[in-house]
Amino acid sequence: MQSFRTELENPLVEKDILELERKIRAFKEGSIPEEKFRSLRLARGVYGQRQPGVQMVRIKLPYGKMTLAQWKRISDVSDEYSTGNLHLTTRQDIQIHFVSLDRTPELWSELEKDAITIREACGNTVRNITASDMAGIDPEEPFDVTPYAHAMFEYFLRKPLCQEMGRKFKIAFSSSEKDTALTFMHDLGAIPRIRVIDGKEVRGFKILIAGGLGAQPHLAVATHEFLEASLLIPYLEAVLRVFDRHGERNSRHKARIKFLVQKIGIDAFNELVAAEQLALTYQEYPVNADAFPEAALPSYEGDTAASPVDPLKYELWQATNVVPQKQEGFFAVYVRVPNGNISSDTSRFLAERLKNVIGDDVRVTINQGLQFRFVKKEHLVYIYNTLAEVNLAAAGFGSVADITSCPGTDTCNLGISNSTGTALVLSEVIEEEFPEFLYNKEIAIKISGCMNSCGQHGMASIGFHGSSLKAKGLVLPALQVLVGGAVLGSGEARIADKVIKVPSKRAPEVLRVVLNDYISNAAGKSFADYSFEKGDRYYYELLKPLAGLEALQDEDFIDWGQEQKFSTAIGVGECAGVMIDLVATLILEAREKLALSEATVATQSWADAIYHAYAAQVHAAKALLLKEGVQCNTQAGILKDFDTHFIATGKITGFTSFKESVMRMNDHIPSEAFAAEYLQQAASFVDQAEAYRTV
Repeated sequence: MQSFRTELENPLVEKDILELERKIRAFKEGSIPEEKFRSLRLARGVYGQRQPGVQMVRIKLPYGKMTLAQWKRISDVSDEYSTGNLHLTTRQDIQIHFVSLDRTPELWSELEKDAITIREACGNTVRNITASDMAGIDPEEPFDVTPYAHAMFEYFLRKPLCQEMGRKFKIAFSSSEKDTALTFMHDLGAIPRIRVIDGKEVRGFKILIAGGLGAQPHLAVATHEFLEASLLIPYLEAVLRVFDRHGERNSRHKARIKFLVQKIGIDAFNELVAAEQLALTYQEYPVNADAFPEAALPSYEGDTAASPVDPLKYELWQATNVVPQKQEGFFAVYVRVPNGNISSDTSRFLAERLKNVIGDDVRVTINQGLQFRFVKKEHLVYIYNTLAEVNLAAAGFGSVADITSCPGTDTCNLGISNSTGTALVLSEVIEEEFPEFLYNKEIAIKISGCMNSCGQHGMASIGFHGSSLKAKGLVLPALQVLVGGAVLGSGEARIADKVIKVPSKRAPEVLRVVLNDYISNAAGKSFADYSFEKGDRYYYELLKPLAGLEALQDEDFIDWGQEQKFSTAIGVGECAGVMIDLVATLILEAREKLALSEATVATQSWADAIYHAYAAQVHAAKALLLKEGVQCNTQAGILKDFDTHFIATGKITGFTSFKESVMRMNDHIPSEAFAAEYLQQAASFVDQAEAYRTV
């Protein structure tokens, strides 16, 4: 592969991109182990696809925001390096697929020309920070959470402590107590609140910790009913330090923070967080929300179409896809994007045609749609007509018909059955057979290709996840049905109950049975209340006739959207990153951490320098433990085990307690003097560890 030159003004970004290019070359030359390289590229947004030889690149859009220029840039990049399709995700990212690994540094460089990053969009990092799409325009919000979400994104990007955690860490900000960002299913969730303290209104957040879906859902636990806004970022830094040190690192299926909290309890977790306080970079981190730039408004010149192309459909569209903003006279317009897939041509067309009538602030929503804001009433018809030209004027945004799905077997290694094809079919069932549900925004249908819940099936009113069944000596595509998930507000929720597994081709009938039962028997109750009252056993009996395998047809062995007979072909997922247990690689990484610590000292970032030095010691200690055959599950365990196997036995000298020497960092306020002393300790230990390994 050939080297290239960047033309970027930000030296940190340029360094990132050139490093990725060098690492790709080293990997191709065989000087970097595959597992190590995988970890590195994941932290730079480059993810292996189901199809061999190509990558998915995930573009990180904090709280789903992109300017019109950024939207055009992403579209152009997709044309040049991918297939011309933009996939909008439930994490408010954009993914492009089928990218050559060799071209990813160049692709990244092109994106950064409009300040778009892929850094830490995958891997064991702080992932894209999501937020309610109504943030900043929500009539019910106490204040706009956008500046706080953005400050958090900037603060933790490239932060040493969250580059190589045991697992990913997901964060969400809701705009109000309605909890439209689903904070209850995140590692950290924040809901804005205002309290009057000493006669002054003070901004703060309700904080929730350790939520998650996946195969073992866990509702987040509230740690603060009100945490002052200036303490939010320091609190998260302390949480991440605890997660990094005490989180599981051997079994990725037990490595999310929810498992740590389940294991030790929330009280013990809170004590560990408090113990990190002194060593934090900042004790307070105020965010000047008033200085946060507002979206540029358009000229509001051009067409104000007199009549819609389809007056009846327009009325339904306006009733379901248009909402008033808190800013008087302005409206937000929502766009249903089937399966989150929109072409680059369509994107450029909309950006160009709508630039004079929408604000320069387009949001990707958590249900894989788009939102345009700061629209005036007189331009609604024009926007509708423009959307109709590209078949994106469907009514019912956020309704039962607006079904969320992950890419599933289209591109994901972990996909079992086809989620995107199923979603399209179920959406048709709603639109054609239950049109009244186009107005219903309470019932949510969500589909994932596997149990990992990227399509958020675990909190759906009616959820499905990909699976398989065996019959007649063959394997057929199947769906696990879940019922009863609900958002209750203020961080409270219900997880959906697993009910029954059915052949995939019977999904439409499952939907008909569940909705007809609700229509006939709910007597005015909400679906959340009705399904909770009935319970999983009721739905099992209701759907049991659809689970039988006695009368299968040939079509049952072919998945939705496919032509060939179904077969399970599950690869190795990369969502969680990888474990690296090579002794030589760990020593090399310890050296790299020392170099990073020295570089960070030079910038007077004392807390970061100390954390790099801490990581160097942990890597070196883990290398020696693995050399002795001692398994290492957590960083805290490494410190403890090193005392047992090396200090107590005299194999390594110079320490009364290795753990206490390393953990001194929590007993000191970060300073130049302590950073220099601690770095020297780390360098000396890495030398000693390398010498021991050599002998």
